[in-house]
Amino acid sequence: MRGTTHRILTTLVALLALQLGSLVAPAWACGCGAMITRPSERIGVDREESAVHWDGRNETVVMRFRVHGNARQAAWIMPVPHRADVTLGDPGLFDRLEELTAPEERERTYFWPREDDWPFDARYGDGASAGAAPGASVGVVGRERLGPFDVARLTATDPEALGTWLRTHGFELPDRLTPELRPYVERKWEYVAIRLAPEERGEHLYGELTPLRITFASTELVYPMRLSRLAATSQTLGLSILADHRMEPRATIGGETPEVTFSGRIDRPDGPVAALTGGAPAHLTVLEQRFPDPSRIDDDHVLRAVADTPYRRVVYRDRLLTVAGMPAWLLTTGLGAAVTVTAVLLTVRANRRRRTPTPA
Repeated sequence: MRGTTHRILTTLVALLALQLGSLVAPAWACGCGAMITRPSERIGVDREESAVHWDGRNETVVMRFRVHGNARQAAWIMPVPHRADVTLGDPGLFDRLEELTAPEERERTYFWPREDDWPFDARYGDGASAGAAPGASVGVVGRERLGPFDVARLTATDPEALGTWLRTHGFELPDRLTPELRPYVERKWEYVAIRLAPEERGEHLYGELTPLRITFASTELVYPMRLSRLAATSQTLGLSILADHRMEPRATIGGETPEVTFSGRIDRPDGPVAALTGGAPAHLTVLEQRFPDPSRIDDDHVLRAVADTPYRRVVYRDRLLTVAGMPAWLLTTGLGAAVTVTAVLLTVRANRRRRTPTPA
């Protein structure tokens, strides 16, 4: 009876730990303050990938989300400095970027056997539309249905009116979002409001969503992040940036120091990368940054050009050192043992000869 009770308690503790782990796991930052769904539903972002191209005048952001949960719809809003054009993106873009930035693989050998090597293991082997009407607080630049996305492009002169319009037109966003929009309204930015809804009625939002491509004029490379301060869990930002030079953020904006995981020149872009850059060569920079406390995010990312220092991660593949297919340690120790035995035998023989009396 005690054993059964102990097993039940152990199982309950494990399940509780699993639930707590899922609650504190970091989310991927989208600059939108998280996806918002109905109170009775839930949605989580397993990963968000963003690829950005900037040519000094225009910026294109391609975003792809991988989501889970039981939500039938969700929404978010992305501020942009100028009028935006919104289309569907190419899913192959992120696969190609992953290939271009794959770590360099190197082999290195080790001498003494490890736990997966013989004799410790039985196996042996290597291991532009019209804007707001004059006097209107919210202007609808355009509204389109793009695959699973209901996209509204908006202008606004009043954050309260913008929040009201969004909620009235099916973009169920929290009331606490409204005051966070004020800095963008004051700078006369525009907005891309996105409502995700499956094309089939009753279907859940799950898995990898079709990428969304947003293009707007910008004299500096900016990535909106301020609204991520509304997120309830730690955030991680991942950016692949294609520009004339290596690009890095001017400030940490409340997060940890950004880490460059790849930097290199792409002289002959092809496929979806060429479609993003217009076929022009570009320097590709990949950044990751963690935001343990999203409430400390105090601005958007503005990126600047730095020295085009190349960088690629290196992944080592360890291999047991062999000679003619035999482990070097075995040959070395075997040879050492043979030399030792030979030396001992020669010493014994020499001692016997010295002890043998010479005939008279």
